[in-house]
Amino acid sequence: LRCINGLEVFQHGALSVQGQALRHDDPQAMRALRQQVGMIFQSFNLFPHLNVGRNVMLAPGLVKGTPEAQLQTRAQALLQRVGLAEKFAAFPDQLSGGQQQRVAIARALAMDPGVLLCDEITSALDPELVGEVLGVVEGLARDGMTLLMVTHEMGFARKVSNRVIFMHQGRVHEMGPPADLFAAPQTPELKQFLSSLH
Repeated sequence: LRCINGLEVFQHGALSVQGQALRHDDPQAMRALRQQVGMIFQSFNLFPHLNVGRNVMLAPGLVKGTPEAQLQTRAQALLQRVGLAEKFAAFPDQLSGGQQQRVAIARALAMDPGVLLCDEITSALDPELVGEVLGVVEGLARDGMTLLMVTHEMGFARKVSNRVIFMHQGRVHEMGPPADLFAAPQTPELKQFLSSLH
């Protein structure tokens, strides 16, 4: 994920995002790419000194120069979408982990990305809060958003994804439709991983 959004430089191969080749040596191309790619991190990464609304409004205001009134309307709509319309004026430390992660999702959507990268977005959450975050992500998938998720939530991956890639120690071992991978794993690594879940 960090390669796709340009945070890491890769050593071999090529990568294209939204049909555009990823070129680390071209700052203008990287800036354009980052406007197309939203990122949700494991640890929320909200700005603690900004209220929820300001966290969502910050990037489109800075990067796109969107007018204040438009920013507020869009932030309200996005917070409504993630079930937090009433939390506009709250600060991150007043929210549960699940609520903070839903604000982070709203913030990523504020830039209207074509692709949303989700990096273990539930691993920092208490088990009872995982469902509320996955529910939002499932809604985005249903609405046609392209999502690329790194996750250990296998039930969710099986239910929502149209393609699963199983990686072990930095290498791709299997990929395909979830029904195939979960029903008939081909490699010992995936067989062992799936058996360890039961």
